[in-house]
Amino acid sequence: MNFIFIDKKADITEEIREYTRKKVSKLDKYLRHEGDAHVTFGKEGSTNLCEITVHSDSLYLRSRELNDDIYSAVDCCISAIERQIHKHKTRLAKRLHQNAFVREMPPTFDEPTVDEEVDFPVIKSKRFTVKPMTVEEAILQMNLLKHEFYVFKNFESDDAFSIVYHRKEGGYGLIVSE
Repeated sequence: MNFIFIDKKADITEEIREYTRKKVSKLDKYLRHEGDAHVTFGKEGSTNLCEITVHSDSLYLRSRELNDDIYSAVDCCISAIERQIHKHKTRLAKRLHQNAFVREMPPTFDEPTVDEEVDFPVIKSKRFTVKPMTVEEAILQMNLLKHEFYVFKNFESDDAFSIVYHRKEGGYGLIVSE
């Protein structure tokens, strides 16, 4: 596994990095191909932050933990990623077992075909017009509506679809489509 370590407002020793390498390398047994691990250490107030993102093929696994002890934060991140892997594998196995060896008959023209996704039901759907505005106007709209995010056409970026959102660390984030 390839490692990239990032330290934000934290002095991380080589001992902690080696401990993290050892723990994250145990995830290799779950991945088909060699992956990349981005490990970010930081401080938020007096607590230690550990954020681990593992990328292999098209699979992204991410965990973020805050803890007083940096070793405990790493352990919590690893166990959270292992839970994500287990959940992902059981979901794939469930889908495989349901339709693994069933021959699909071509649909007749009399029967309507419905593709139902049982695992991801859409609870609510909304339609709205997307208006061109600046980022500042979109943030004001989002705050007025008391939403966590707001979709708009970015007047400053040739009407590209954009999203502003509240960040957990405070402040705002911006996502712009290409």
